[in-house]
Amino acid sequence: MISRNVKKRIYTSAALFVLLYLIIIYKLALVYSLVILSVLSIIEFLNLTKKVFKNKFNFFLINSLFFIYTLIFCSIFFFLTVTIESKIILFIILIGCIASDIGGFIFGKLFKGPKLTHISPNKTYSGAIGSLFLTVITMSFLFFYITNFLSIEILIVSFMTSIFCQFGDLLFSYLKRKAKQKDTGNIFPGHGGVLDRLDGIFLGLPSGLIIMLLIS
Repeated sequence: MISRNVKKRIYTSAALFVLLYLIIIYKLALVYSLVILSVLSIIEFLNLTKKVFKNKFNFFLINSLFFIYTLIFCSIFFFLTVTIESKIILFIILIGCIASDIGGFIFGKLFKGPKLTHISPNKTYSGAIGSLFLTVITMSFLFFYITNFLSIEILIVSFMTSIFCQFGDLLFSYLKRKAKQKDTGNIFPGHGGVLDRLDGIFLGLPSGLIIMLLIS
């Protein structure tokens, strides 16, 4: 029987998928969404890091870097929605990031096994493999279905997108562990805050795009 938490994650992922589609299709929705998500992300990061970085200079530095990175991330997102081709690539990589999160959660719950790292006790090797598997399968299928084309480069991009998604997840897990808090917020049922939902995407999306540009 599906647990209540799993149902919440499924419903939230479905809602985010629909929202993602609308954001990419409608420019005005994209602008509003980027502004809202950026502000919420920065607020959550401030609240999280003030419990981790007691030194004022370190606190200022890490939040300044996060602010700059958020602006770059949003700029990449915005300017890649100009053409149909770039929208398709952006959409597929974003879906790959979501698949990485879902794959890790499902495989980790089903197969459990040895822990991946002490940074995040809930992360297992089976979950990491599940993230890689579902991301590669999902992105490869979408690329082939939409473009009728599949190559080793696309498999590499899919694989590396999942790797960086997991790095992003572990990074924020480390910060939450240091801050002694479970979630960065509670805006999304079953997912916590904005950064709980976007932690993997923050690294996975730009990395996937850059790797695709480098090898294509």
